[in-house]
Amino acid sequence: MTILIVTGNLAFPLVEKIASKSNQDVMVHLADSQVAAFLTPRMIIKEIKNNYPKEIANGSINLIITPGLMRKSTDEIASYLNIPTFKGPTDCADLDMILDLIDNLKLSTSKPADKLIEEEKRKKAFQLISDFESNTKNIETLLKKPKNILVGNLPVGEDFPMRVLAEIANAPILTKEELIRKCEYFLINGADMIDIGMVAGEDFSDKIPEMIKTLRPIVGEKALSIDTLNPKEIAVAIKNGIDLVLSIDLGNYKELLPLLKNYNVPAVALPTNFAEGKVPHTVNQRVNAMRDLSNICNSEGVQIIADLILDPVNSSSVVDSILACREYYKNNNVPMFFGVGNVNELMDTDSTGVNALLSGIAMELGASILFTPEESGKTWGSVHELAIASKMMFLAKNRGSIPKDLGINLILYKDKKKIKDIYEDYENSDFDVPLKNANESNHFVLDPGGSFKIKVEHAIDPKNSKIIVTHFKKTVPYLTIEGKNGKEISDELFRQGIVTRLEHAAYLGAELQKAEISIITGKRYVQDFDLFKRPIDIN
Repeated sequence: MTILIVTGNLAFPLVEKIASKSNQDVMVHLADSQVAAFLTPRMIIKEIKNNYPKEIANGSINLIITPGLMRKSTDEIASYLNIPTFKGPTDCADLDMILDLIDNLKLSTSKPADKLIEEEKRKKAFQLISDFESNTKNIETLLKKPKNILVGNLPVGEDFPMRVLAEIANAPILTKEELIRKCEYFLINGADMIDIGMVAGEDFSDKIPEMIKTLRPIVGEKALSIDTLNPKEIAVAIKNGIDLVLSIDLGNYKELLPLLKNYNVPAVALPTNFAEGKVPHTVNQRVNAMRDLSNICNSEGVQIIADLILDPVNSSSVVDSILACREYYKNNNVPMFFGVGNVNELMDTDSTGVNALLSGIAMELGASILFTPEESGKTWGSVHELAIASKMMFLAKNRGSIPKDLGINLILYKDKKKIKDIYEDYENSDFDVPLKNANESNHFVLDPGGSFKIKVEHAIDPKNSKIIVTHFKKTVPYLTIEGKNGKEISDELFRQGIVTRLEHAAYLGAELQKAEISIITGKRYVQDFDLFKRPIDIN
């Protein structure tokens, strides 16, 4: 099969280099365009028709690959030349991968080839998890194993994906609307279980029945837990149908065991005795205390999930707490609980990498539940991150691979490839034109068409977040425009004819792009202020 690859001037050296090393029969056509993405179907038709009349006539070109960033579909090219024509990758550096897979890859006329591969990997990844979760016969078999249990209707344990338990902190002091909104937000972002976080040192037993009644229809088949050591609150929760208790320890077990046993409710167990102010710190202290409590609960037929308490970095010892988890897990047939929020809430860094790494450690330790609230701006989105990380670790575990190239990932702000290595062959090409250094102007001229106030409204479901722009004429609000992205807003502004100066249009474009990035990342948008700060200069 002979493949004709069409590219532009800048990408040509790298495309030619890749083509020369390919096992396929590849021809590279240098089109009359500096940038390959600027090519159009009609331009490509004209160039191929003029440069390859014999090949078209005798059918020796079997396939045409266009730049992946070409805006229009390749259908017009295929129809006119009668040669199958498809889009190549977005980045020509991925062309070698496409050529290697081309015999088994169904290319598209509208989607770049690399995106197709990503979509296929993603589809297969989620299908594998879906097939596992819907295999009721297999689930019934796995639940007979000692480290797997049922929490409500949710299978939990070492053989299942780690379940994400999202805590609604200080639930009793929230309004009903706030309680519902937080629960819906966590579920939309992938939580498997919702925790009603009580207020330490207070007794809100009277509010528990109504909270459970409010949340149960929203949670549905997913599990509902309560987070308190207060036996009175726990008793009320159990009698009102709670699925899981957080927590039982050596200070409250005597009061809780009869209730947990009679209502067949599992509990998260702590190696503490908070009633007497005792908290173990060393590995042996944690393991021995947990073993004592586990034996007591087991003798009464009460199922527990062991929480050896994950410590924050540089507190007691995050290493010792992980070693305690490992030591206990090796010698006991009990599911494990992993309090990720203990670490991510108490570290000034973006939560994504922390959550991914801790999920990997949790998977190796055999953890069954990943627990987190979202109580600070830096941990906003942790439930979603843990939901993705849990799936990544489940796929890696089942495939016997490292958590890389799985079809799903948590790479949000960086790229997998090093920019310098990829683009050094063509990206730094200089044009033979005069060079002018850019300078910011301090001169400001008010647009006669008016001014704009821009804000972002973040929704419970990020897909419903929007940009809101209000147009002012002489400080009086005149018109408000809403949209999901900057392009929608700017197109409408120009249709309305209310932007009259070029520098104002450029300013609005920059601000609307910032607003759109704010929606994607969850960052707070404030007009005229930077979204991101560079890391502190260490030199």
